[in-house]
Amino acid sequence: MRQYFVYILANRSRRLYIGVTNDMARRLAEHRTATTGFSARYRCCRLVLIETTADARSAIAREKQLKNWRREKKLALIQATNAAWDDLSGWDSRSQGADSSTSRFALRSE
Repeated sequence: MRQYFVYILANRSRRLYIGVTNDMARRLAEHRTATTGFSARYRCCRLVLIETTADARSAIAREKQLKNWRREKKLALIQATNAAWDDLSGWDSRSQGADSSTSRFALRSE
């Protein structure tokens, strides 16, 4: 079963980037090696929030929802799930074999 990821990246000054992908490791590598675009300009490389779902449409809808939220609401979501703003890019080793419906990174509806 394919998984889709909605994620938020941040830089040191907490500028946020919201995206969706079906290959988180590849997408993180792209962000970290970018030479043009938002990632290169603002160096948003710290994975501070990740949500998973098995449905592509749900992932895209969630990405759009988060992008339409005010900054304060995005910050509150990150604060509630990752108060220390730790880099979660090691997420895959912690959740190997986890069912996405029970994973702490499961897609939420708000």
